[in-house]
Amino acid sequence: MRFVLGRLAMFAVALILVSVLVFVALRILPGDMASVMAGTNASPARVAALRTRFGLDRPLAEQYVDWVGGLARGDIGASMLTGRSVASQIAIRARITIPLILLSMAVALAVGLPAGCAAVLARRGSVRSAIHMVAVVGGSVPALWAGLLLLLLFGRGTGILGVLPSQGFPDDGWASPGRALESLALPALTVGVIVGAQMMRYVRSTLAEAVSDDSVAMAMACGMTRREAGIRVGLRLAMPQLVSVVGLTLASMVTGVMVVESLFALPGLGSGLLQDVGNRDLLVVQSELFLLAALFLAIGLVVDLLHSLLDPRLRRARPEEGRA
Repeated sequence: MRFVLGRLAMFAVALILVSVLVFVALRILPGDMASVMAGTNASPARVAALRTRFGLDRPLAEQYVDWVGGLARGDIGASMLTGRSVASQIAIRARITIPLILLSMAVALAVGLPAGCAAVLARRGSVRSAIHMVAVVGGSVPALWAGLLLLLLFGRGTGILGVLPSQGFPDDGWASPGRALESLALPALTVGVIVGAQMMRYVRSTLAEAVSDDSVAMAMACGMTRREAGIRVGLRLAMPQLVSVVGLTLASMVTGVMVVESLFALPGLGSGLLQDVGNRDLLVVQSELFLLAALFLAIGLVVDLLHSLLDPRLRRARPEEGRA
């Protein structure tokens, strides 16, 4: 309980620091939000009226307290340009981005985990070397180039095979699950294959270290083959490290899908954030950045707790270090 409470306290402090950083960073950017909203030919009176209406003339400390107070109450606010609720905009965009991230992670696990195990447990050295070379090349491919290649191969209307949609998302969203999944198939493959190649190298390195453990040798002495001992015992020993890798990879994919969303014209969080930055919709941008950072921190917190749950030695070692 002390360990969990300590991690929660660190999470809360990190959220406060991130909120201050996001708030200050957006307000030191060049330009005036009220002038952008009023237009190029607006009068100074119009600009001053907008600045007063949205509280941009108040001290920064008051603006920050109001914003954080709204976040604590679940009131993210409304867009300064459109008047729409920020929460509703984020919810609509998240219904595209979150499934895309989960599908990409599923593809990455389907590629990286078996390939990483085969790179360690394959009998022939040439097979292990070939898998490692493919992983190095696949992990070095830019997402934009991989997406364009998949579009030329599978994109409907532009590709050679033309079996999957290449642009956009259904207007009715997930009311048509089949069409929605088809729209996310190529973006998920683009991200998943690249991330899977990178994950394969982590799995290979972690499993190779676990296979050299005495527990694997003992399992082989009890009658298991090297492959069976590596999968049943080695993967269990490597699980804490693999959970950390998967968690950190999942967090990085939140921003990694931004390029893919723009390429495939998906109205998700990434493309929406770029649009809001271009429009200088300050309140929407700062809320979106804070929520993305909070998601990163939350994933890190969950990974840390799972790591300690899977490896009890960490929970025992930390209190001893504190007493020392």
